[in-house]
Amino acid sequence: MDSFKTHLNEDKNAKNLHMMHLEDQVIYGGVKGTRQAIFALRDMRDMLSGQKKGSVSVKWDGAPAVFAGIDPTDGVFFVAKKGIFNKNPKVYKTAADVDADTTGDLSVKLKEALKYLSKLGIKGVIQGDFLFSKADVKKEKIAGDDYVTFHPNTIIYAFPEGSKPAQDVLRAKMGIVWHTTYTGASFETMKASFGVNVKALKKTPDVFQQDAMLTDVSKFAMNAKETKQINKDLMMAGKIFNQISGNVLRELESNRPFAQLIETFNNSHVRAGAAVKNTTKHVNLLIKWIDARFQKEADKRSTDKGKNAQFAKRDEILKFFSPKNKIALKRIFDLQKLLVLAKLKLINTLNRFKKIKTFVKTVDGFKVTGEEGYVAIDKLGGGAVKIVDRLEFSYNNFSKDIIKGWDKAR
Repeated sequence: MDSFKTHLNEDKNAKNLHMMHLEDQVIYGGVKGTRQAIFALRDMRDMLSGQKKGSVSVKWDGAPAVFAGIDPTDGVFFVAKKGIFNKNPKVYKTAADVDADTTGDLSVKLKEALKYLSKLGIKGVIQGDFLFSKADVKKEKIAGDDYVTFHPNTIIYAFPEGSKPAQDVLRAKMGIVWHTTYTGASFETMKASFGVNVKALKKTPDVFQQDAMLTDVSKFAMNAKETKQINKDLMMAGKIFNQISGNVLRELESNRPFAQLIETFNNSHVRAGAAVKNTTKHVNLLIKWIDARFQKEADKRSTDKGKNAQFAKRDEILKFFSPKNKIALKRIFDLQKLLVLAKLKLINTLNRFKKIKTFVKTVDGFKVTGEEGYVAIDKLGGGAVKIVDRLEFSYNNFSKDIIKGWDKAR
């Protein structure tokens, strides 16, 4: 069996660890990627049923991403955003550096990070997500209970008022959750690895800091009934996988624009909160959507030459959607449905053990929501896979009915 390490869609020399949604491995990864997606869920199942060693981290909905540590070229403490890995690294070592490159709320948060994270004695370079400034923390009553809350992005995080974490949040000047460590002699050569040794950092009441890792996955163990249900989904997924034409999977893998069109179409359903039910209908709607997409582009052109160029692109793409390939595409969508179903069952297992309440705020009040998602990490192989309830989180993220942390109505 392939190592869990191969389940990541990443360039090992890349600085930012990028993970695509597990089910999208089917359209981007070819035969091997599809097999690895199934194996990744099996590994996650084995972790949560106590059969395999591994770790799980929580995806916090913080913003912005913050890098902090010691510049290996001069030994000076810095903070940075993602420009740290540009050809000419963008790092901030003084408040003036921040002001010269950023404005508004981002500037404020980076200067707070520069001031307070310097107290932690960070060795090397680590990355986290900014959770709150002092002004972001509120006391709120939700469903009759009193909480201390912060709302960095889409999700509201809430600790019961009077609890130790709530007291720590109220006392802190800023909050951050750490999740990635970088090692190397220069920014250019640094490599990323999951996890941060938060215990090695100094403690200060000015910084509320969280480790994204769930330290003991064994306590999240699924019971026999839950494990049986996951096994059933994965067995069916394997059966459908064996029915999909390998040539179609390979063609999608080698023609990335085809896969990107399918992903974009699928994402339009995710953002609308609409799960795929009839996969035959989904294939037909996809083809109509592609046709309409190129028709719209053709309508923007003022000459026949320009219009015909768009129609030629459309016709070339639609050659792939032959009656024979439509059968394979239906099975691909059937497989994605099963992978999502198994994934959601794993998420539900993890959500039962949340240590912090999570809500979204609507025009009608607060609504309970799950974590943004999880990342399952193989301690031996060093790889990981992203486990996210896309329907719930994407709906919350894009819906106009959900009030975000930066909205005035907050």
